[in-house]
Amino acid sequence: DMVDEGMINEQEALLKVEPKQLDQLLHPNFDKEDYKAAKAVATGLAASPGAATGHIYFTAEDVQEAHANGVQDMILVRNETSPEDIEGMNIAHGILTIRGGMTSHAAVVARGMGTCCVCGCGSLKIDEENKILTTPDGKQYHEGDYMSLDGSTGNVYGEQIKTVEPEISGDFETFMEWADEVRKLQVRTNADTPRDALQARKFGAEGIGLCRTEHMFFGQERILEMRRLILADTEEETREALNRLLEFQEKDFYQMFQAVQDKPMIVRLLDPPMHEFLPKDFQEIEILATKLKKSPEKLVDRIESLQENNPMLGHRGCRLGITKPEIYKMQTEAIFRSAIKLHQQGQEIKPEIMVPLIADQKELEFIKNYLVQHIDQLFKQYDQEPFPYEIGTMIELPRACLTADKLAEEADFFSFGTNDLTQMTYGFSRDDIGKFIGQYKELEILPFDPFQMVDKEGVGELMKIAIRKARQVKPNIPIGICGEVGGDPSSISFFQKIQVTYVSCSPYRIPAARLAVAQATIQARS
Repeated sequence: DMVDEGMINEQEALLKVEPKQLDQLLHPNFDKEDYKAAKAVATGLAASPGAATGHIYFTAEDVQEAHANGVQDMILVRNETSPEDIEGMNIAHGILTIRGGMTSHAAVVARGMGTCCVCGCGSLKIDEENKILTTPDGKQYHEGDYMSLDGSTGNVYGEQIKTVEPEISGDFETFMEWADEVRKLQVRTNADTPRDALQARKFGAEGIGLCRTEHMFFGQERILEMRRLILADTEEETREALNRLLEFQEKDFYQMFQAVQDKPMIVRLLDPPMHEFLPKDFQEIEILATKLKKSPEKLVDRIESLQENNPMLGHRGCRLGITKPEIYKMQTEAIFRSAIKLHQQGQEIKPEIMVPLIADQKELEFIKNYLVQHIDQLFKQYDQEPFPYEIGTMIELPRACLTADKLAEEADFFSFGTNDLTQMTYGFSRDDIGKFIGQYKELEILPFDPFQMVDKEGVGELMKIAIRKARQVKPNIPIGICGEVGGDPSSISFFQKIQVTYVSCSPYRIPAARLAVAQATIQARS
């Protein structure tokens, strides 16, 4: 209104809105009257914004069963979530975990879905077996009881609070158009499903900066085949599992490429260690043993042998690609079979493949060589004239930053994985930082959570070194940010100064990122 009346111009209007305020327009909020009377029973980390109220359930299966029985409002309560919980997380209106930080599985997946989430609420005690949640004052909540979550403050309420759905007006679109006219950095999204990709496009994403393929193996059929692959005793079993996973992945990438259309999409090859896909308790192992026709005792031994003392430093990322190249070959084949099919249907696709956790040029060179050979074979096999594609790497290790000039000789693009880079630089576990970050802030040891706002003095310096070295070799190499700080407004001005090409964040953080990039551009001019 002030712009229409000539009191301020469009750029002044852009500077008057806090990017985080846009969250209130995109997520449900509590009814003001109901909220005033509510008292919090606990507080955790505000992992994904919005408000949720519903009956609590302690397993993903129970959420699914309740949904099938007509229950409308549900909150999933877990010690921590795992890939197996994804179908219940999809249905739940809110997610509450006792453990985990702002970059834990629950937090990252919830932000991608736009689902309200409170993590690391360690003052609550959970008895998953008897399905009881106990608050610090001793009050107990049982399955089916009402609770409410405020994902913007981290507050947990032991009652039902009425929620109000957001209303987005035409003024919002006009305001975002003003931002797009000003900003320089591209804003992409982190998306692992066609639904996320389409939602991100509605919010103005200019492509996908990170497609995490491990999130594509969460469904019941898929996790079974992944487990069959990991626990295979014979080449025949391995081949059978790979063929089934290839079918799933080809369909995934076909739908994802259709969703992004002419926009870029960077696909990260499998990153987590193998044990993350395996069951933990004996009852689940027995069920799996029956499905795989194997001895439960042998599976227990095998699963224990795959456990790692420090998974973040272990047998994952490109190390899996080198020791088990058949997995990366399968994923690459799925990417190119779907891209070739779409090319033959008239849609031009330029696949971009990202190799995770590279520490040394020879790792990237080794993986790139066998992927290129496999891609050449696929072009011949399908009688397809070769089309452009890129192979790049995620920069998430300090050594990768310091040797970025050598990596740039092999890589077509870089993308900073700031979650892991922060973890490796500080020596903090991103899943466990919730246990002490509150006290660190109170004592002013740390003024902020470095997984949520870029640490300019440490991590930021490593990033500057990497960018300078890479562009000495390839002046125009595209460099992105795809960790959580990619959507943090206070970090975006720093990324613009160090001249990254784009930032990438979860779909519901895109409007805030678009505005933050515009504000950084305006402020840089003044």
